[in-house]
Amino acid sequence: MSAIKRSIAIIELLLVTPASLFMIALFMRDVQPAAQTGRVVAWFSHHLILGLYVSLVSMPLAAFVIGCTVMMHGWRNDGEFRLAALRITATARGHLATLLIAVATLTAGGILTIVGMHMITE
Repeated sequence: MSAIKRSIAIIELLLVTPASLFMIALFMRDVQPAAQTGRVVAWFSHHLILGLYVSLVSMPLAAFVIGCTVMMHGWRNDGEFRLAALRITATARGHLATLLIAVATLTAGGILTIVGMHMITE
């Protein structure tokens, strides 16, 4: 099961990478305009289907759904994981793949929140 969790963690990280790149470029564009990160932002805005719908909505949504499913399954069926949640610092090495899934899921949720708020206000 550990190899499956590692694979899911890698897939989730890959799914949120383009949206994370966009969010970092968006932040850097305002903080340090000379860094040319506006080009990344411009690419995403010019490629509406691939940039917005696929990279900023569909991929993080898939990571979020997959992550929630895996986390709920692990919480229900893995008593050791529930114990690890209480003593996370002591058992972090044994559940690194699960923690990566949780981080990728939270990242996807945050990205979806930001994109949703942006879409509502525009």
